[in-house]
Amino acid sequence: MIGQLGILGAGLAYLGALFAVATWGDRRSRSWTTRAGRPLIYALSLGVYCTSWTYFGSVGIASRNGLDFLPIYIGPILVFALGWKLIQSIATLTKRHNIASIADFLSARYGKSEALGAMVTVIAVIGIVPYISIQLKAVAVALGALVSEPQWTRDILTPSTGLDGLSLFVVLTMGIFAILFGTRHIDTTEHQDGMILAIAVESMVKLIAFLAVGAFVVFGMMGGIGPFLERATADPQVIGLFSGGLDGGQWLTLTLLAAFAVVLLPRQFHVAAVENANAREVKRAAWLFPLYLVAINIFVIPIAVAGLLLLPPGSDGDTFVLALPVQAGSPTFALIAFLGGLSASTAMVIVECIALSIMVCNNLVVPLLLRRQVERATVHQDMGETLILIRRLAIIFVLALAYAYYRMIGTSVALAQVGLLSFAAVAQFAPAFFGGLMWKRATARGAMWGITAGFIVWVYTLLLPAFADAGWIGRGFIEQGPWGISLLKARALFTMEFNTLTHGVVWSLLANVTAYVAGSLTRQPTPIERVQATSFVTRDIQAGSGTGFKLWRTAVTADRLEDTVARYIGADRAAAAFEGFRAQQGQIGVKGGEADVRLIRFAEHLLASAVGVASARLVIALMLERHSTHARGAMKLLDDASAAIQHNRDLLQSAIDNVDQGLAVFEPGMTLICWNSTLQEFLGLGSDLNRVGTPITEVLNAFLSRTAAGKGAVDDRVRKIALTHDVFRERRTDTGHVFEFRSSPMPDGGVVVTVIDATESVLAAEELQRVNESLERRVTERTAELTRLNEALAVAKADAEAANLSKTRFIAAASHDILQPLNAARLFTSTLVERMKRSKDGELVRNVDSSLEAVEEILSALLDISRLDAGAMKAEAQPFHIDDILQALAVEFGPAARKKGLKFKVVPCGLTLNSDRKLLRRVLQNFVSNAIKYTKEGRVLMGCRRHGSVLRIEVHDTGPGIPDSKLEIIFQEFQRLQTDGDGTSGLGLGLSIVERMAKVLETPVHVRSTPGRGSVFAVDVPIAAEELRQPMVVRVRKVQPPSLAAAVRVLVIDNEQPILEGMELLLSGWGNIVHTATGLDEALVELAKADGKVDMILADYHLNNEDGISVIRALRTRARRPIPAVLITADRTPAVADLAVAHDVHLLRKPVKPAALRAAMSHVAIRAEAGV
Repeated sequence: MIGQLGILGAGLAYLGALFAVATWGDRRSRSWTTRAGRPLIYALSLGVYCTSWTYFGSVGIASRNGLDFLPIYIGPILVFALGWKLIQSIATLTKRHNIASIADFLSARYGKSEALGAMVTVIAVIGIVPYISIQLKAVAVALGALVSEPQWTRDILTPSTGLDGLSLFVVLTMGIFAILFGTRHIDTTEHQDGMILAIAVESMVKLIAFLAVGAFVVFGMMGGIGPFLERATADPQVIGLFSGGLDGGQWLTLTLLAAFAVVLLPRQFHVAAVENANAREVKRAAWLFPLYLVAINIFVIPIAVAGLLLLPPGSDGDTFVLALPVQAGSPTFALIAFLGGLSASTAMVIVECIALSIMVCNNLVVPLLLRRQVERATVHQDMGETLILIRRLAIIFVLALAYAYYRMIGTSVALAQVGLLSFAAVAQFAPAFFGGLMWKRATARGAMWGITAGFIVWVYTLLLPAFADAGWIGRGFIEQGPWGISLLKARALFTMEFNTLTHGVVWSLLANVTAYVAGSLTRQPTPIERVQATSFVTRDIQAGSGTGFKLWRTAVTADRLEDTVARYIGADRAAAAFEGFRAQQGQIGVKGGEADVRLIRFAEHLLASAVGVASARLVIALMLERHSTHARGAMKLLDDASAAIQHNRDLLQSAIDNVDQGLAVFEPGMTLICWNSTLQEFLGLGSDLNRVGTPITEVLNAFLSRTAAGKGAVDDRVRKIALTHDVFRERRTDTGHVFEFRSSPMPDGGVVVTVIDATESVLAAEELQRVNESLERRVTERTAELTRLNEALAVAKADAEAANLSKTRFIAAASHDILQPLNAARLFTSTLVERMKRSKDGELVRNVDSSLEAVEEILSALLDISRLDAGAMKAEAQPFHIDDILQALAVEFGPAARKKGLKFKVVPCGLTLNSDRKLLRRVLQNFVSNAIKYTKEGRVLMGCRRHGSVLRIEVHDTGPGIPDSKLEIIFQEFQRLQTDGDGTSGLGLGLSIVERMAKVLETPVHVRSTPGRGSVFAVDVPIAAEELRQPMVVRVRKVQPPSLAAAVRVLVIDNEQPILEGMELLLSGWGNIVHTATGLDEALVELAKADGKVDMILADYHLNNEDGISVIRALRTRARRPIPAVLITADRTPAVADLAVAHDVHLLRKPVKPAALRAAMSHVAIRAEAGV
């Protein structure tokens, strides 16, 4: 019907497309940053379960036994729909232990047993080879049918072995694909993205092909659903086939075998566990994979019925899918049917061969190779290429066995029968596999006894009878029993007769479980078995990379250990892994040294990804034997280390189980890794949630369903636990208990959650609240009057504060206004003092000037107090040398001290302080001034003492001292200690100002005094964090101030006429030429009169409608030169000072003293002469 070259070309094209998909998947996986598409690919890859048995064999079973094909799919549907959390747990354990196969899993669970892993591998190969053979048979038969002569019908509808050349071609093609895409990486746990993508595509191909053929048969060949049902119900054979009762024993057996097979078949374990990337994939597959199984079986019964109605009697039901399109003369659908069957077979063979090759390599060949190397005292430098070669040879070996079995079994067994034989074989792993997940007491001996017993019974009751049916051996042991013992008939043990399959499965599993339990109870688990059992069975704290135990010293170094691992996984990957481990341990850049338990366990974990768990342990043990000086065996050393770690974990688990708080630890992915029994009790968690890997959302979902918050609050509670770490409480509606949740982040990104039973405290708080509410009702009436009184008091306080603030503002304003005429008066008296120095009235004038000076000091003090009280004076801290202030004060007060006959000494200090220089100087000025003022004889000493980060500046005197009862009042306004006839003057405002300034500076003032001996005043100032550099001292040629008598032309600007007159008298008395003006207009006129040759400007700041700075700027602009200027103002705000500095104007405060004015004029004249 279709030419041989055509069908071969189509097959080659399909396989080529498969190669292209796998290659594209491998390349694309390198650039994938997320696995957003993996859940779909993962679920579809599980479709590798559907082999040619599903594609061809299910129709064959339906044509012979009606609905008996359904249990093969009911089992997997139940496992994934109801037991998907178990699949999640298996996948989590697989990733945690770097498990690469079902043999690795069992070996790791039972103490990393080499013998158990080898036994599982041998049994898997024996059991799976027949299963692979039927895939080859199915494809070969399909090829033979499509390329046969027109009289093909007679041949194809009878059992056939296929064409030798075509079947061999199929084997070679599948082998090449498996080798190319299944053995590319040394790490067997690394995800094979390209291969898995190809398997997922094949799952879609066989599903679409089967549905297309089914639709063609029903609608194309049978005329539609109506005619199909009419013909089917009219045929007695069809009615009899599907109307009979169901064999309950057969259905239960098939369902159980299929449930075991979807987990334990090497290819299914590889796809479901090893290739799993995260828990989300399993959750998606929990509904998508069952849906896939339902979809691929929709047309099984219609195709079977159509085959019985349209094809000749006696036709082989396994060929109906292909035979019907050929019978209809449709080459297109015949080719579609062939490609669907080819995809079903190739997917199974490829993944199965890869899985078996890993098992053969890791659990059979590598242990033998390692021990042989030890005997020869040789070690291969690079085992990576050797491992890949072994796996490729193993693939060839498995395919050769399958092909040989296919040729030998020939026409004797239908597809379904061979598949069930393999299912029964892998079912022998079930007791050890699932029992190992639940029973900690189980041992490797029990597992080996059970699997061995079950396998022997399987061979005797199922495999050997199949060989007898094929005519390879006699049937005596079936019909009469061995040696004529009827109780041992292969298909009727102990005279109990069942369906053949049910009989073999029941007896093999019964023997398996019995031997498993008995073998485990014959001895206690070894230390390594206890460690592994804890890791697989319980929710105890998992073994990490660290432990507090170090049980032995070994000559093995970290570098040697890294070199050993590098021989198996590659130098680059080993170096990166060890560097990451060192970084995790806080040993970045540290290499070499003795290898401790943590590093050895880490190396073993790395090796497991390349050679399997048992072989990794063997590699480490053999290395320790070569380099350790201990008499004990290396295995014993490793077991002792494992026992110590287990003891450490047991102690920790016991500790957390005995605390009265619930405790849970979640890893960075917010899945559960550790918890205690108190948490289970508090939250009411069921057994399905008591497992490692449970997401936090499921834990909170189960708990919040018992609270008023409900499941809708899960996201908010997860945010509080994982992100904000807020404390929250929840009340269980079923018990009334209230629980408080607290969380803390861990260094690795996980979180620790503690749950406290806060019921008693909450109930107490609620009772207290009720009592408080009662008290509040009784107190409300009694406190009403107090409330009114408090309101009145608040109003009075506010009025007092307002009055005080008003007073402060009034004093400030009044002081400012008084300073203006006072300034004029001082100018007049200063002029009189200079003119009447030798006059008989000179003393009288000097007395008037002294009185005005006293008034000035009083007003200045009041102004300072008002500014401090109003908060207008702020500290501007900056670093400065304290010695600058000390030496300046020494110069300032030295003459006054000498005049009174006092010894005034200042001790130098080289420290740098961080404070407001001006305010601190004023504080110290007051201390020194008071000390000199009140000390009649003796001395005054000023110095510094360091106290940690502060410097205490002290002023000592030998004055009369202060009684303890008076130490507090001396800082109050107008409080002055009176001493009869002491001759001192003052109003008692100085220390009040000091106290206020000290508060602004945030520097405490200390006073201690002894009456009759003297006093000490001190202030604490913070020391600067960094020392200031000493400024370079430059000797400058002294510039003599210009003679102010030499007709210096001065322009004076003030809006007060008396001040202008006083300034004119004073300055003209010094020999200067004076021009006066009340504002800018008059100043411009005076500037014009002087032909612009004004040497200096003296200006007030507050003029009538303008300010002094703007007037100075205008005059400089008109004169086209920077005329030296002095701003004389009573305004003490920082803003005015900043403006003066910004415009290069010297600042003087009113009332101005003649000496200060003369010094300021000299200063600006010097700057002008120097061109500064």
